[in-house]
Amino acid sequence: MADDVIQVEGTIKAVLPGTMFRVELPNQHVVLATISGKLRKHFIKITVGDTVKMEMSRYDLNKARITYRLRNANANRNAPRRSYGPRRR
Repeated sequence: MADDVIQVEGTIKAVLPGTMFRVELPNQHVVLATISGKLRKHFIKITVGDTVKMEMSRYDLNKARITYRLRNANANRNAPRRSYGPRRR
């Protein structure tokens, strides 16, 4: 079963409902991808422009599972910093 998996990297092009994403591969092929359980469990946020690692079945090259979000230095998320209350001295 593990021999049938192809690992590729891609860029998120669109966020769809139900934790689905349109991802463009380096060869301009667009696939439909969903996030894996570990990303869902740890609330990893994925937005447009992120680079991700995916696993694809060699039998269906139009679908993939996102397994890792790569760190993007130039990605601007505009996310607020988390506040854990006033600092104690």
